[in-house]
Amino acid sequence: MFSNKCRTGSSPSYILLLTLCVACAAVPRTSDDQLLDDVERRTFHFFWDLADPQTQLIPDRAPTPSFSSIAAVGFGLTAYGIGAERGYVTRAQAAERTLATLRSLLANSEATHNGFYYHFLDMHTGRRFEKVELSTIDSALLFAGALFSQSYFDRDDPAEKAIRNAAEELYGRADWQWAQARPPAVSMGWYPEKGMHDWDWRGYNEAMILYILALGSPTHPIEPAAWGEYTKSYKWGTFYGQQHLLFAPLFGHQYSHVWIDFRGIRDESMRAHGIDYFENSRRATLAQHAYAVDNPSKWREYGDRVWGLSACDGPMDEGPYHSYWARGATEGDIRDDGTIAPTAAASSIAFTPELSIAAMRAMSKRAVYDKYGFLDAFNPTLRTTEKLKHGRIDLNEGWIDVDYLGIDEGPIIAMIENYRSGLVWKVMRRNAHVVQGLRRAGFTGGWLEGR
Repeated sequence: MFSNKCRTGSSPSYILLLTLCVACAAVPRTSDDQLLDDVERRTFHFFWDLADPQTQLIPDRAPTPSFSSIAAVGFGLTAYGIGAERGYVTRAQAAERTLATLRSLLANSEATHNGFYYHFLDMHTGRRFEKVELSTIDSALLFAGALFSQSYFDRDDPAEKAIRNAAEELYGRADWQWAQARPPAVSMGWYPEKGMHDWDWRGYNEAMILYILALGSPTHPIEPAAWGEYTKSYKWGTFYGQQHLLFAPLFGHQYSHVWIDFRGIRDESMRAHGIDYFENSRRATLAQHAYAVDNPSKWREYGDRVWGLSACDGPMDEGPYHSYWARGATEGDIRDDGTIAPTAAASSIAFTPELSIAAMRAMSKRAVYDKYGFLDAFNPTLRTTEKLKHGRIDLNEGWIDVDYLGIDEGPIIAMIENYRSGLVWKVMRRNAHVVQGLRRAGFTGGWLEGR
């Protein structure tokens, strides 16, 4: 605000001061703010525009017709609160959509067993898609979105009260003890035709959020020994000068951080290494960026502003190339065919803001940036349509995906918002179930003190 002195008088010094005041008031937001506003708004509309009007399910991918990903629904529930906070929609609109989504899930008995949901559901009927597994990790991502809704919609209002109750019921239905085929670990999934998966969730990967929610369950909690079982297979190493806990694709360093603020809190493993999981993800991201700058495979256009490997679409399964693949790079594990996933750099913005914003700016000038933000992937090296399985070829830019993927769009909007305001982290720090899960996993310090 201008002072009264700036608004009175007629001396030359006043005129100069007034000119400066007006000039300052007219200064636009920084170009970084404008970029992040644009990416965030476009990404929000992937979830808002494309949810099925009857089931409220979010597509796994679009515009190619697809089933729904239950994890994408969890990211969508998170996006609705962000959209309300940013003014993309009103709070009442976001609450209405959120409640409709939760009620649809609760009413859909064909999509669930023992409180967990099938990995993919038919968009329009909500039934299990083909013979997919009941997925514990995808259910956990759904529950995380529901718990965000529970804590975000905190007003004394009938709709917001109903959201809190519905989220509690959805989360409380999950029988985590049933999912422990080989206790204390949690199984990856279950098939009605053949029973439990042969594999359990063991670290380090995207499943931190799963164990924290399983430990914090108000109805069927697992024992704290499960966290030790998860972490005992951790592998540490050094990649491009960064010592960190290893996992090659960046999504594993991002998913749990969408909802949980790991800054300053540590479990036994992190206390032993003198860092926290946030710092670990920062190091993993810095290592991937350094790998891209080095570009050992000499892919076209890799470098300071074209980088980021994660699970994403790809062009084909021929020669060095792959279609959908969990791309990544870390010590002892290089999975790189020249395909860049924009979500890898963009969703690391909270860890490496300058590098991530520079990458988003560069990618936003390419054909990979469209109506709903970043398409899933691009490969500047590939320039031929022969044997192409997916996407299209741009003669100037190489292979470009034609689809957006919900599980890659979700971390983009959430992590941009966490970088800008800390919204999702702040909201989830208020959730008693998350606090309980972290405590039972042995986390201490930071914002957890006194909780």
